[in-house]
Amino acid sequence: MSTALKISRIPRPFDPELGAEARDLVPALSGDLANLVAGACGSSPYLKELTARESAWLPEALQDPAAALEAVFDNCRALGGGQLKPGLRQAKRRIALLTALCDLSGGWSLEQVTGALTDFGALCADVAIKAEIAALIRRKKLPGLTENDAETAGGLTVLAMGKMGAHELNYSSDIDLICLFDETRFDPDDFYEARQGMVRATKNMSAALSDRTGDGYVFRTDLRLRPDPAVTPVCLAMEAAERYYESLGRTWERAAYIKARPCAGDIAAGERFLKTLRPFVWRRHLDFAAIQDAHDIRLRIRENKGTGGALSVPGHDMKLGRGGIREIEFFTQTRQLIAGGRDESLRLRGTVEGLAALAEKGWVPQEAAEQLSTHYRAHREVEHRIQMVHDAQTHRMPKSEDGIARVACLMDRDPDQLLAGIRARLEEVHELTEGFFAPGGGPAPIPDDTAELDGAIIARWPTYPALRSNRGAQIFERLKPELLARVAKTAKPAETLVALDGFLAGLPGGVQLFSLFGANPHLIDLLVDIAGTSQELASFLSRNSAVFDAVIGGSFFDDWPSRARLLADLKHRLAQESDYEARLDTARRWCKEWHFRVGVHHLRGLIDGHQAGAQYAELAEVVIACLSPEVVAQFARKHGPPPGRGAAVLAMGSLGAGQINSQSDLDVIVIYDPGDAEMSEGKRPLATRPYFARLTQAFVTALSAPMAQGRLYEVDMRLRPSGTQGPVAVSLKGFTQYQQNEAWVWEHLALTRARVVAGEASLAAEIEDFRAGFLRQPRERAKVLAEVAEMRARLSAAKAPSGVWDAKNGPGRMMDIELISQAGALTSGSVARDVAAGLRGAVAAGWLSDADAEYLQASYRLFWSVQSAARLLSGKAIEADRIGEGGAQFLCRTTGYARLDALEQELQARYTRCAAIIAEALERDKADEGQH
Repeated sequence: MSTALKISRIPRPFDPELGAEARDLVPALSGDLANLVAGACGSSPYLKELTARESAWLPEALQDPAAALEAVFDNCRALGGGQLKPGLRQAKRRIALLTALCDLSGGWSLEQVTGALTDFGALCADVAIKAEIAALIRRKKLPGLTENDAETAGGLTVLAMGKMGAHELNYSSDIDLICLFDETRFDPDDFYEARQGMVRATKNMSAALSDRTGDGYVFRTDLRLRPDPAVTPVCLAMEAAERYYESLGRTWERAAYIKARPCAGDIAAGERFLKTLRPFVWRRHLDFAAIQDAHDIRLRIRENKGTGGALSVPGHDMKLGRGGIREIEFFTQTRQLIAGGRDESLRLRGTVEGLAALAEKGWVPQEAAEQLSTHYRAHREVEHRIQMVHDAQTHRMPKSEDGIARVACLMDRDPDQLLAGIRARLEEVHELTEGFFAPGGGPAPIPDDTAELDGAIIARWPTYPALRSNRGAQIFERLKPELLARVAKTAKPAETLVALDGFLAGLPGGVQLFSLFGANPHLIDLLVDIAGTSQELASFLSRNSAVFDAVIGGSFFDDWPSRARLLADLKHRLAQESDYEARLDTARRWCKEWHFRVGVHHLRGLIDGHQAGAQYAELAEVVIACLSPEVVAQFARKHGPPPGRGAAVLAMGSLGAGQINSQSDLDVIVIYDPGDAEMSEGKRPLATRPYFARLTQAFVTALSAPMAQGRLYEVDMRLRPSGTQGPVAVSLKGFTQYQQNEAWVWEHLALTRARVVAGEASLAAEIEDFRAGFLRQPRERAKVLAEVAEMRARLSAAKAPSGVWDAKNGPGRMMDIELISQAGALTSGSVARDVAAGLRGAVAAGWLSDADAEYLQASYRLFWSVQSAARLLSGKAIEADRIGEGGAQFLCRTTGYARLDALEQELQARYTRCAAIIAEALERDKADEGQH
């Protein structure tokens, strides 16, 4: 099968005489191949020169371009000594000629052309740097290294940046490189000598590639993308580079590292370095401030390069000018920087690949991505033709008619047709990208309908921390008119403004958040809704504004996922982190986002209080299930794996029942089974009891310690055997014996809601089997209910309700009904955990009527709705005169009442009747027992 170049188009010669001379130079060519060479050389003096120098090689190369390319590469790999410079230059001539003809003929795609040029650039850098390192090793200039170290360039890595990193090298491009060396390969005492040698090797490599000799040059080499190039050597230690990026790195450097790729020298060391740089490049939060940074860079380029102003295609810079290549690259890279920290699938080096990934994830409209990709390819084709004419490192369209005609001939186009097509593409690219970088220009005027808002509040905003920086204030000024307009449209603008003021006052910084609002105006509605309704959510947002990231992730308003999906998602997030502390912070960030999501769904009426309670509980369960193995693994590094079957986490109280509110603590008991083991096996072994006690303390710390991302949950372990007097972890044997022989009735009641949420499967099953069997044992109903009556009295005396809106504490309220429900479960032998099932158990046990159970259950649902709303609104009991219009509307909506006063009357009536039902049931049973 023939592998000869397939020709789909033949360029027209601008100068037919030069074309005819080219035919004479290569008489072995005929037909379309001869016409191809004639057309190319007839428009490009540079290609004419290359054809003259490589006329003997060209005919065979065009018969099988892929084989010819590989042969050139093989020859380069074999070069050494004095043959390196002339050999690489001959290879460059051949690669330049072959890729040009394959490109002009339509036989190779743009990606094949740029890929061949890029691979050749990487090979040249690799051959050159390894030759220099080998020479230094032979001369003993790199202490501690042997000849074997030359294969990895002694730990020196060459990072390809820009188009070379993205496999998109221009036809006549310079190559942007950053050279770093792994200082850990050398003894600290030899560091300065080693660095001196690495700097010399880098300079010599650059000269080997870029010096012009009688044979030409290989690549112009640019080393200025390294950290602080004005004062740093051309090759830096990786540790020094890492310190620079961590402390001083700028947005444009982050964007540059999207395309960074180890291309020569020690590839593995380069990959390790890029891995350490991920937190710098890919921010954990959605980074909308990058938009303004990129826009500022664009404006500086336009100013410095003179590429602003009206569009004229002759003389236009196809790379840096309006609607040019850089606009598309900035558009793509900025979107990648915004979201790539959260979504690894967006971390692609290529521009076209990046646009496709962004479109797939909804960050760029599909049509816009396709248009920009098409225009990018077309721009690059024009750029290559411009550079083919004279091998000039230029991106500007020629100004003269002859120059434009040459480019048009190489593209087999009419000059006027070419100019019209380029103009149309430039204008469309500009239109697609400009609105993204500079939406709306300067700040809009303050709307008239905001005149009634308190000017004194607005006047103090510039004094807040989030607005003290020039940049934060500048972005906010563009945002303020829209923000105030939406505040003015709320039911109670004055109240909303006060709430918004509290939110802004609590923000530690504003650039990121204000940038996010500017790029996503619909979030302003959500902020105003939250600020005007939920003081608790607004306060939370002030401290954790990055959770707004989740709102624009695409699925924020979808239905609640399954527990399995949540588990898989969090496990995947934790697996991406390299150390324990980072995993704990990742868990906090993940949990806060989902927690916020539940709150917003509840606030907006997408779910009710009971659904919110179930989601909060499932979220906590997933966090415990995912973090407990992480805690065990960390603890085991020092003290060895857990003896026996390890420990299980038993959720108690509301968490065990599967329904908590937004402010709930987690009630848990840790139960362990050491088996026959007496000690752990590790570097510092512990006896089983202190082992599990300290492991439990580590687990509690993992959940409750305040870290960079805050704390996850408060943990309450007072329900464990013997309460605060007992050990923090209890053995399975100790737990079962305590429950059977020592536990109080209230502890048996608590067991009705217990549920294992983490731990080894067989241990979890055994705990549940014990619980179920124990609860099914027959009990003296009178004794249980007498204890319940005493507990009611103690609870009533200890904690009086704070008012009608305190639906939790007091006779006839939530805790009272929960207590009766647990008594129902215990006296009926029910293993179900929810309130409704417990009340049905009381009916089955014969001490509560169906009608009363139904009334208590309906009341409990209402009380839960009020309680969960209260926690979301203010974090504590509701004060009706302070919750505002938004809070009142939310409270009525979530409970199904038209007016707040009607709800208040209903609550009071139900408290009274529920208290009476419970008291009567307990008294009636006491009387019944007395008669017997």
